[in-house]
Amino acid sequence: MSFTGIVMALIVGLIIGALGRLVVPGKQNIPIWLTMVIGVVAALLGTVIARAVGVSDTKGVDWIELLFQVVLAAIGVALVAGIGSRRRVTR
Repeated sequence: MSFTGIVMALIVGLIIGALGRLVVPGKQNIPIWLTMVIGVVAALLGTVIARAVGVSDTKGVDWIELLFQVVLAAIGVALVAGIGSRRRVTR
């Protein structure tokens, strides 16, 4: 993977993380940097899943791959926000 490919993956991941955060209802009490990390991981996993299914290389925009990435980011944000909120509860 080239330097340009890595930079593009990071940029796409940041956007995916923001979209994933927007999809999850309610307020998420997690830092923005963590949302970005979740987005980068979700973008990479979404690409792997799209390639495994055979829908990563289509003409035009890869909507199915993008859908995989956003759904994974939303799940990641929801999980991390849920775990973070449970840690802050005092008994």
